Amino acid sequence: MFEKILICTDFADGLHRLTHFVTSLAAGGIKQIVFLHVVPLSETRTIPKIDREQIEQAQARLSAAFDHSPAGVDVKVEVESGRPVETMLRVAQSYKSELIVLGSQGHSLFTEKLIGSVTAELSRQTTIPLLILRPQLIGALTSEELTLRCQHLLRYLLIPYDGHEAANFLVQQVKRLAQKQPGRFLERCRVCWMMNSLPTPSERETLSQVKADLETANLQVEADFRQGTALTKLLEMAQMDEISAIAIASGTLGKFQEWFVSSFAAELLRQSWCPVLFFPNIH
Repeated sequence: MFEKILICTDFADGLHRLTHFVTSLAAGGIKQIVFLHVVPLSETRTIPKIDREQIEQAQARLSAAFDHSPAGVDVKVEVESGRPVETMLRVAQSYKSELIVLGSQGHSLFTEKLIGSVTAELSRQTTIPLLILRPQLIGALTSEELTLRCQHLLRYLLIPYDGHEAANFLVQQVKRLAQKQPGRFLERCRVCWMMNSLPTPSERETLSQVKADLETANLQVEADFRQGTALTKLLEMAQMDEISAIAIASGTLGKFQEWFVSSFAAELLRQSWCPVLFFPNIH
């Protein structure tokens, strides 16, 4: 699984609350946790200026992470001034982060056309997986509930599948994560192939092979076909099956054409209340 994570917060997303749950994250196999807040440059007479006061305030808010740091876990707090995406990528590279955790406000497609999206911009520039959490989810959980959520961050993954390149890439990424984990932090996955008609014998065989392939990584795997609207059915399954996160991959998220045609992956990121584990930049 992921042992080095970068948690990026603007404080409005509520992810700074995770500074109080470092021990719980560590129980899920995480060995390095970096909290990052980016302070925008202030402008005085059009000259960019570092806002020292905001930086000090942000450092104070994130310092709780050090109070909850168990032995054997490397905890860092980074507060920098600059452009969010550039800073995130630089810090992730510096710490060799394996996962970037972000909050999502669930912007509409129209809003994203106008102002862009940090998630979309990151997906253009990095192959580091992104875990997108809805702020309302973090805010609604009690401390006891959030403790369990952090301990089992990615225990049970829902994997949409359609037999195409991005879906096969996704399966291999999940398999790789399971194979490299030192414990049993990722335990289960459910592969769901959404269809408009009955599956052919060839498609049944393909899904059977996918299931068998994932099982070689010591995963408990369920695989089935479902009929109906893919997005609606997947969101229903995530709610009913105690899914930890929906895993997706897309080769177009964040690219120019997607501002005009909403892909399944982009729409899922906008609508899902369940955490979304996104593997970007498939070529």
